[in-house]
Amino acid sequence: MTSLDKPTTTDQDAQAAKEVTEAALFEAFGGLRGMVETVLPGLLFVTIFTINKDLHISAIAALAVSLVLVAVRLIRRDTVKHAFSGVFGVAFGVVFAMMTGNAKDFYLPGMLYTLGLALAYIVTTIAGVPLIGLILGPVFKENLSWRTRNPGRKKAYAKASWAWGLILLGKCAILFPMYWWADTTKFGWVLVALKIPPFLLAVYLTWMFLAKAPPPIDVFAEMEAEERAEKEREAAAAAARQGNPEA
Repeated sequence: MTSLDKPTTTDQDAQAAKEVTEAALFEAFGGLRGMVETVLPGLLFVTIFTINKDLHISAIAALAVSLVLVAVRLIRRDTVKHAFSGVFGVAFGVVFAMMTGNAKDFYLPGMLYTLGLALAYIVTTIAGVPLIGLILGPVFKENLSWRTRNPGRKKAYAKASWAWGLILLGKCAILFPMYWWADTTKFGWVLVALKIPPFLLAVYLTWMFLAKAPPPIDVFAEMEAEERAEKEREAAAAAARQGNPEA
């Protein structure tokens, strides 16, 4: 292999940054299991409703599978935040649907949440604190250092937040009109079909923006280094006092 063929340090650093970014995104958004937990309750609801048109059985089945997913995570001692958020979303949907008697209302809380999240991504980006940076900052151990110390990274977070906001708004632009005119079965299948693709697109764009951005500043490592330096200074001062008792 010639020197031109060998990967440079810059190439290796870029690859390492991409791998760290991939791992952080999987951790923040739940990975494959998180996607399954997001899709499965709604898929079960629309499948059962398509077969027997029974709102109560469909809703109970969706809630039951959400609780099972949480129980599995608890047994395995895994992170439960994604499963718990799914349970709350399904529970609100069940309550709405039961109160109104309209099966489409099972999906309404999730749609409102998606709309609110889209607006949150856009508003926080305009305000200079893009939401995706607030979500991923602790995962990358940089907290909010990107706001003042890493402008390139702040720009990447802003691009990613715009992507999330606009993609989710596009999803809402499809679902809300269908909520009013489509029948429950058709609406439910379209909603389930739109669960994962927009999410994957947003995650991919986030990965692209962050992989090209400057690396995060590890504020935890900085604090640990400062603590070690302070202890070394104290130890040196104590040694100096012992060597010179009259000082």
